[in-house]
Amino acid sequence: MEVTTEHSIPLEILDDLGSRFIINVPVEERKDLVRICFQIELAHWYYLDFYCADDKAENKLKPCGMKEFTAHMFQHIPFLKPHSKNLESVLEQWRDYKQAVPTYGAILLNEDLSQVLLVQSYWAKSSWGFPKGKVNEAEDPIHCAGREVLEETGFDISKMIDKNEYIESTINDQLIRLYIVSGIPHDTKFQPRTRNEIKSIEWFTIADLPSNKKDNTPKLKIGVGPSSFFMVVPFIKRLKRWILENQQKGMQGTRRHRHKSVGDAETNLPKNKRQQQFTQAIQAEIQDFQLMRQQKGLNSSPPRNIRRQENGRTYKQSFKRQLFVNEEEKSRNRHQLLTPSTTSVGAVPSHEKISNDPLQFSAPSWLNFKFDQQAILECLST
Repeated sequence: MEVTTEHSIPLEILDDLGSRFIINVPVEERKDLVRICFQIELAHWYYLDFYCADDKAENKLKPCGMKEFTAHMFQHIPFLKPHSKNLESVLEQWRDYKQAVPTYGAILLNEDLSQVLLVQSYWAKSSWGFPKGKVNEAEDPIHCAGREVLEETGFDISKMIDKNEYIESTINDQLIRLYIVSGIPHDTKFQPRTRNEIKSIEWFTIADLPSNKKDNTPKLKIGVGPSSFFMVVPFIKRLKRWILENQQKGMQGTRRHRHKSVGDAETNLPKNKRQQQFTQAIQAEIQDFQLMRQQKGLNSSPPRNIRRQENGRTYKQSFKRQLFVNEEEKSRNRHQLLTPSTTSVGAVPSHEKISNDPLQFSAPSWLNFKFDQQAILECLST
């Protein structure tokens, strides 16, 4: 039975969709109607996203289902018109195939995670997407992703794929899984190994790509409308989240490796061990400070009961231990550490000088203390 429908979609729009997704299909591939249906599905997504969802359009078009849209395309495109009578059967075969055959591919990132590699198909004019393809019978998902990337870009990622790092989405009953592969050198030469399938391969800055179908960032930054990335949009938000999480992990790892001061409690130690480690270090510095004062002929600790006379009355002077010093004092301490001593022979070097004020005490641990945000949060959460 031939399925026909009155054209509710303007002919110029059908022409645009046909030229974008179907007309460029090689002649030898046009007999595979199931594969043609995948191209019609892409055209359908595009129609819904950029012709029906445009609230600013004067004549907003009415959405339609896949079956109705396919009938439009079969009636409008000359080489498909003879198959209109078998449309029901073709759609049934296509649905069965789509549900049984998932798609696997990869998201290739450069070394600093700022750019992603996209491919442009001859079959989908002016549209960019990730290298991917359908799995063969009994083929492993990782092997499928590596094979498709190799075919479409000429780059072998088989030894770089982490089976646990991927973004997966089900779009219109079709499973799409993209493995995330980072660290690809930007100057890599890409060359498709298939003919009449991949037209262009380019790096795109991730910040320039749209996060939704109404995001005009690519139009403003690179002069390409968001419609050209409609196959990329469903994955961009999660990709940006993955990049942010991995950058934060890298920063934390670098910080733990670089800082070995008292202020940096190792985050892999239990809370009580970190507290004990810090307390012991402070006590050791206080003991060193007291010993140094004794060697200089000073009391090991400041006097607690200093009294002064004023107007015939005796007042007890309050005592305050100063663990933190003001900015002026810290600046003077730094200057003393950096300035070579100009004192005479036998004089105490500037970096060993101790204030004559018995009420002033500054532990080096507090002066140079660096707070580790991650360690503090972990301490509070345990």
